[in-house]
Amino acid sequence: MRSPLVQAAVVCLMVGGGRPATAQLTALKTDDLQLLYLNPTQTYLTPHVARCFENSMRFQRELFGFEPSQKVTVLLDDSADFGNASVSAVPRDSLILQVAPVSFVYETLPGNEAINWMMNHELVHVAATDKAAQGDRLFRGLFRGKVSPIAAQPESIVYSYLTTPRSLAPRWYQEGIAVFIETWMAGGRGRAQGAWDEMVFRSMVRDGSRFYDPLGLVSEGTKIDFQLEANSYLYGTRFMSYLAHRYSPEALVDWVARKDGSRAYYASQFRAVFGLSLGQAWSDWIAFERDFQQKNLEAIRRYPTTPYEDLSRQALGSISRAFYNPDARKIYAAFNYPGVVAHVGAISTEDGAVERIREIKDPLIYSVTSLAYDPTAKTLFYTTDNHEYRDVRALDPRTGKSRILLKDTRIGDLAFNRADKSLWGIRHFNGVATLVRIPYPYREWKQVRSWPFGETIYDIDIAPDGRLLSASVAEIDGHHTLRVMSVESLLAGDPTPIATTDFGTAIPMNFVFSPDGKALYGSSFYTGAANVFRFIPATGAVEALTNAETGFFRPLPLEDGSLLVFRYTGEGFVPARIQIRPIEDVSPITFLGQQVIEKYPTLKEWNVGSPMKVDLASRVKSTGGYRAIRSVGLESMYPVVQGYKESAAYGIRLNFSDPVQLNRAWLAASYSPDSGLEQDERLHVEAQYLRYDWSARFRYNAADFYDLFGPTKNSRKGYAFGLGYRNSLIQDRPRHLEVAVQSTFYRGLDQLPEFQNVQESVDRLLATRARLTYSNLRHSLGNVDEEKGYAWELGIADDYTDGQSFPRVHGTLDLGVPLPLKHSSLWLRTAAGYSPGDRKDSFANFYFGGFGNNWVDHEAEQRYREYESFPGVEINEITATSFARSMLEWNLPPLRFRRVGRPGFYLAWARAAVFASSIVTNPGTSPLRRVISNVGGQVDLRFSVLNRLDMTLSAGQAVAFEQGRKARYETMVSLKVLR
Repeated sequence: MRSPLVQAAVVCLMVGGGRPATAQLTALKTDDLQLLYLNPTQTYLTPHVARCFENSMRFQRELFGFEPSQKVTVLLDDSADFGNASVSAVPRDSLILQVAPVSFVYETLPGNEAINWMMNHELVHVAATDKAAQGDRLFRGLFRGKVSPIAAQPESIVYSYLTTPRSLAPRWYQEGIAVFIETWMAGGRGRAQGAWDEMVFRSMVRDGSRFYDPLGLVSEGTKIDFQLEANSYLYGTRFMSYLAHRYSPEALVDWVARKDGSRAYYASQFRAVFGLSLGQAWSDWIAFERDFQQKNLEAIRRYPTTPYEDLSRQALGSISRAFYNPDARKIYAAFNYPGVVAHVGAISTEDGAVERIREIKDPLIYSVTSLAYDPTAKTLFYTTDNHEYRDVRALDPRTGKSRILLKDTRIGDLAFNRADKSLWGIRHFNGVATLVRIPYPYREWKQVRSWPFGETIYDIDIAPDGRLLSASVAEIDGHHTLRVMSVESLLAGDPTPIATTDFGTAIPMNFVFSPDGKALYGSSFYTGAANVFRFIPATGAVEALTNAETGFFRPLPLEDGSLLVFRYTGEGFVPARIQIRPIEDVSPITFLGQQVIEKYPTLKEWNVGSPMKVDLASRVKSTGGYRAIRSVGLESMYPVVQGYKESAAYGIRLNFSDPVQLNRAWLAASYSPDSGLEQDERLHVEAQYLRYDWSARFRYNAADFYDLFGPTKNSRKGYAFGLGYRNSLIQDRPRHLEVAVQSTFYRGLDQLPEFQNVQESVDRLLATRARLTYSNLRHSLGNVDEEKGYAWELGIADDYTDGQSFPRVHGTLDLGVPLPLKHSSLWLRTAAGYSPGDRKDSFANFYFGGFGNNWVDHEAEQRYREYESFPGVEINEITATSFARSMLEWNLPPLRFRRVGRPGFYLAWARAAVFASSIVTNPGTSPLRRVISNVGGQVDLRFSVLNRLDMTLSAGQAVAFEQGRKARYETMVSLKVLR
């Protein structure tokens, strides 16, 4: 699987057109930085990005005593419609910055300037992971670098821990420290002082919800909760803030910093610093948190809290903007909650019934999709592909029929103008937010105004008469304002607001016009709790309308004078109705971050200030094209163990790559001391080169680690040299169409290269394989497997040897539907193939049989799904020049475990499946026709090692039936290394 950095680089190259790969990216270098970007489109961003980097790196040196082990590679990418970042310190320090404006939905992200915020956050990751103690440096020198754990050589897991032990700490630890430090680097603006975080834990205390312990958080909390991995940020940040408050920020840094004399394992170092176990400290934090939030609840209750009437009996996870249809008495919105694929739905205001209307492709975690509504035509507008290159679609909620309006326009934040039936939205491109207008019949968009980089417009709405547009605007200094602008003036090029207001350091959220257009209703964390406010543009008056214990969001004023709101609960948002009553008094809550900095004012010195103070000109060493091939260097080297036939081999593996990993290569050489092998079979060599689309491979007496464990053998005698090409023709998640072609020349084989139990002496063989694969598979939150959709494959093979060609063709089709049981599905998997050759020729046949799993393995654990497997009979036992087979598979609901193991070694879930299949071989040739059936089942147990490395223990049993033969049984037990 490609790393995120490789994927982003490939996108950059594709955007750049048909020039050679090395000419696509430009590199700006300082002593610590290699900044890669597309010239000229992203050139305007590079000074700001480089200054943010240098400003943050200076602080990492001061706080952690950190010196990077090599230049940090930063890649600018614009393949996503919302700003984000990802980082890796193994095998090299590398960082991707998605330059699009970020989403401020529900104030779940800090409101300060995005590039500066992301750079501060990600460089904390780099410093906390790459910083090495004496032992780490010793092993980095021994292995010539930091070792990435790879499934092909599982010994690399141990080597990775020896070189970068903190890279294998849990995600809550890594994200928690990054968020805590980045908050104070920004002068207190961040999630360590986040109102959303306060609300989440306040809600848990109010509702008596269970707090996850460290084990439950990683095994369950980040998998089935509607916030998923966001819980790593929530819990991690809160725990770090508690530790800083109780002990000190310096003690917190002592725990995280990998200094000489520190313990490699994060939990061992915790005990060394704080004098108690991490589990005990976590329990102390939960007790503290309950008391802290109870006091906040008491403060809120000093004044009457706002009564509400729930309109639904269930929490609906994440929700989009909502609209009310008075004729149907339904609320339209989009929802995303565990067990059901994200969808546009309707809530009945009469009985609270939830109706699913249309699934949403690629939903967002908190806002699901951008939604608008034409009340006259009764048409909903929504977006798909919400993470990358958004599409705009129209939906008839009565029939569920959807049609595409605009493809890959990157437009969202939709609003409908009733006056002229136009659709308005915000387009993100190259870091800039642009207000656009889509006139009826919605075939094109027109630019209204682009805000300069660093300013972001969001949460737009249009008054019922079409004269005014409201929007929240984030300025480059992190200040957010609610603005009301004239539509006529905007179209004339004048964005000057006719009214504006702000909520201090809080963000104005989801403001919409009242039915008469005279007021705006929205939410803000102005008091620390999310309350509803009313803004009157004509007078500038702002009124508080609620006193919420948790939070009210996305208010929708109704014709009867009431308000539809969504109140926050631990299971997600619940629709409710409240009455509009201005209130006089609301008590503010206390923020934990506020108490931390009051107790330890030295945190104010962590403020890194503006990156504009960095003298970039004096630091830039060079600017020029990125030479990917020339940049390839040794990544790591380490000893390996491999298997060859029935013997063990011992050797070394060398890994090479360029910093962006556009070009990767590895070389492994090993030797078998087994005297039972012929002398010319004892040396084993394999080398492979991988580009993002091309690959080349050389093998001599190929050996494989997993041949040491089990019935499936991949080692082969002789030479092999192959070239491969792979390209995605459609990359439109979840739709994916890929073509792959591989041609390999073999010499000196004593068995077929793909079928281990077919003995054949082959002096020369040219084997060509081409596959076209398509998948459109979907799942709901909390899944462990795909739950619905379809996939197919068309494969063509040709073996050329001794002047004769042996072609074969096969096809597969898988269809799946979800069952009423949560995360359970039923699948029909079919395959057929044909070869025109003589069945007496080995190369003319297809071969089937066996589960295919080794006792220790790294391929797919559910190998019984592959068309060449057939559990119950021996591997390669069934032969045919033509075949047809089908399988019916039922995936049972998974069982999740909350507390089985320890945080560094725990059982996450168990899933079971039962299947029944049948294969007909040579159906057109009566004497050779065979019909073989089987039934079986498999149980997979997923567990995690060293917090971040997933393993799967599988057990399967199958019985095969064939007329005239006794039933045959097969038992399979397999441990899959890494996911």
